[in-house]
Amino acid sequence: MSEKEHIDEVSGVSTTGHEWDGIRELDNPMPRWWVWTFYATIVWSIGYTIAYPAWPLISDATRGVLGYSSRQELTTAMDAVSAEQADLRAAIAEKPLDEILADETLRRFATAAGDAAFKVNCSQCHGSGAQGSAGYPNLNDDDWLWGGDIEAIHQTIAHGVRFDGDDDTRFGEMPAFGDILSGEEIRQVAAHVVSFTGTPSDPALAEAGAQVYADNCASCHGDAGQGDVTFGAPNLADAIWLYGSSEAQIAAQVRQPRHGVMPAWQERLGDPTVKQLSVYVYSLGGGE
Repeated sequence: MSEKEHIDEVSGVSTTGHEWDGIRELDNPMPRWWVWTFYATIVWSIGYTIAYPAWPLISDATRGVLGYSSRQELTTAMDAVSAEQADLRAAIAEKPLDEILADETLRRFATAAGDAAFKVNCSQCHGSGAQGSAGYPNLNDDDWLWGGDIEAIHQTIAHGVRFDGDDDTRFGEMPAFGDILSGEEIRQVAAHVVSFTGTPSDPALAEAGAQVYADNCASCHGDAGQGDVTFGAPNLADAIWLYGSSEAQIAAQVRQPRHGVMPAWQERLGDPTVKQLSVYVYSLGGGE
């Protein structure tokens, strides 16, 4: 049996019948404008699903009577951008790197495009800001194994480092001295190498290591550890280390060197993109 309708004494509106601690809820109808707006959204949504792609099918979807495609819209927009940039891309493909750097418009375009290409292809190893990490070179500093001028950077990006699939790849390999030098000699030469940067080390070990270094290392790294870009011998006197700066880490590298590999990008990306990458890396601040 239904309860007797309760009318609120103040407003004169019936209540829902619910009560909690003497509080009742008024049973006001929804405003007419809200009801008609709700109905309008239903009509609009039905019209939308008819006009635009909406309902998924087994292997396709409804196309909509207007024939709209977001994929086609994207393609059209990208084609328009490509058409606007066609002259710049053609100029980068044709001009040598020094002329690209000398032309402010081309240089800025190549730097922006190279930044985008770097994020997609290079940041996984070198970092999003090209800061590098252990085993992956920092591209912001001025420490370059094979030179930091624009042509040298282009050569390295185009043909890679120790990459078997490219005959023109950069190749420099330090022999493993674990079977050539004794453990004591390796400790001595590590102490001597550390002394190049002014880092404190055992004076006796460093002095003994000087002769070991002269006999085994100076021919590539130079008498003062300055390195040689001709064959990618690292500078040992600039306090920039790829695999760590402690004597133990340096000794480990002398004993059993690690040699990183970088792929060649010329065939993968094409010369225009490699040029753009070269300009971008050169612009980071460490270019010579």
